[in-house]
Amino acid sequence: MTNRLADTLSPYLRAHADNPVDWYPWGEAAFAEARRRDVPLLISIGYSTCHWCHVMARESFDDAVTAAQINAGFVAVKIDREEHPDVDAAFMAAASAFTRSLGWPLTVFATPSGRTFYAGTYFPPQARGGSPSFRDVLTAVTEAWTDRRTEVDESAGAVADALRQAAGAGTGGLPDADAIRAAAAAILQREDHRHGGFGGAPKFPMATTLRFLQHPLAEGAAVARRALDAMAASELRDGVDGGFFRYATQADWTVPHYERMLIDNAQLMDVALAAGRDDIARDIAGFLLGVLRRAGGAFAAAQDSESWIDGERSEGGYYRADAAARASLDPPAVDGKVLTGWNGLAIGALARAGARLGERDWLAAAEGAAEHVLRVNRSATGALVRSSLDGAAAAAVATAADIGLLADGLFALALATGEASWATRALAVLAEPIVDDPVMAAQGLASAGDDGDGDLPSGPASLASAHLTAWLLGAGDEHRERAVSLCAPLTERALQHPLAYGALLRLCSALAGPSRQVVVVASHGGALAEAARAVEADVVAIVTPSQARAFADAGFSLFEGKDELDGVAYDCRDLACRLPTRSPDELTSAR
Repeated sequence: MTNRLADTLSPYLRAHADNPVDWYPWGEAAFAEARRRDVPLLISIGYSTCHWCHVMARESFDDAVTAAQINAGFVAVKIDREEHPDVDAAFMAAASAFTRSLGWPLTVFATPSGRTFYAGTYFPPQARGGSPSFRDVLTAVTEAWTDRRTEVDESAGAVADALRQAAGAGTGGLPDADAIRAAAAAILQREDHRHGGFGGAPKFPMATTLRFLQHPLAEGAAVARRALDAMAASELRDGVDGGFFRYATQADWTVPHYERMLIDNAQLMDVALAAGRDDIARDIAGFLLGVLRRAGGAFAAAQDSESWIDGERSEGGYYRADAAARASLDPPAVDGKVLTGWNGLAIGALARAGARLGERDWLAAAEGAAEHVLRVNRSATGALVRSSLDGAAAAAVATAADIGLLADGLFALALATGEASWATRALAVLAEPIVDDPVMAAQGLASAGDDGDGDLPSGPASLASAHLTAWLLGAGDEHRERAVSLCAPLTERALQHPLAYGALLRLCSALAGPSRQVVVVASHGGALAEAARAVEADVVAIVTPSQARAFADAGFSLFEGKDELDGVAYDCRDLACRLPTRSPDELTSAR
């Protein structure tokens, strides 16, 4: 049979289109059908490069007997977590009430109104290792729904109440420098001194945490450098095509989970740049431009861990082959979804690295991705959406993280190229309304209370970062106030759980101390521009006099009055600039 997934814009959903399961995509139709039949929802969440999602699909969703059991007792919903991150976060939060082993595939059982009453992750086809078989789980859930409905409703209600309480944010103010250093010290105590990084197995790069440690207030740059060096020297790094894999299943960074994600690599490029590992930054750029860049100029979401080798599916076999052997193999598939926020991360990383390392091709690639996302990832009304595929925009609304990460990437592009138009477009993105997922809103489902930074910055951290950059460029004090209002309610949680709030703590660090902006006005670059690229500052802008004038005319007060002299640098603190200098040494020695 062919279910309702064939015409969706998600490669993950399309891969399940020929399952014998009567799948629905995320939408009101699934809820309406569950209410009509008075059966629970089986909600399965994953993504196209998820290895265990593939395994469960082959073992259970492709199995006719299992599918018949699903179709008889449930309305089955398949969700791409990369298309609907807010929906995924909400159900992940609900699932935490039933299992500590959270991950994907995520398997959720919910009432026809969407309230979770049981959840787990991967279930095997036969019971093993203390885990029941998937068909036994289906049978137990059906029996509970049929014979113990009151208990099911009570369980769902308890989870919903707990989520509502967890969603309540704190009311504290921003932390001071001492509190930030204490949070960083708590992270540093968890360093794996033998293998680098943090924690045991499985071990993730934790790019948001590394970027926080690289902030001067955190005083953890050496630890971040050790983690990066360890990863770069391990199996986690692809020695042929470049880039890093998702995570390692062992504490010493061996036996990777071989999928390669845009978000991990874009953020690790910034980590490498800050750590002075230009070779790693170049290696990652090679992967982004050589593997993930699409024909339209934007970047795909990820490359799969699995590929076909000798007629069989192999997890990691392609990546374990050397360069000569790879040339004869078909590479793993690339999930071609163009995700708005993820591309924002790549645009920003390529812009910063391209400017620092003098790689004009990287800047051109960042501009191409920005143009594509701003043009294609739009609804019929012109609003930003979450994703697109092959030039067609999906229906899922852009999240807060999408808006913040894209705006921040555009600001970085403006600084890297000297073109004020990118900064103006960044402000326009920041002005986009943030809309809740309409299906969740229609069901009265609460969003997840977790605003932590996982594999990418959270919505509040992303928006706060973009607003802070807008203020640093002189777009108005209201942008700094907005950044503070986004960060302050979450700082209590962040200080208690610093490993989970790296991006937010980095923002708090930037807000806690005086800012530094360096503007070089020079028609032909030169030694002053090179010196500026090496200084530690919140903003470094290298512009011609006419470009400075364009920024000022666009409302960015940092550039006001800086178009009259050529070949000078302005060193500013909180937008108050010192007298211009022509001395590179004076610029690099200033504190």
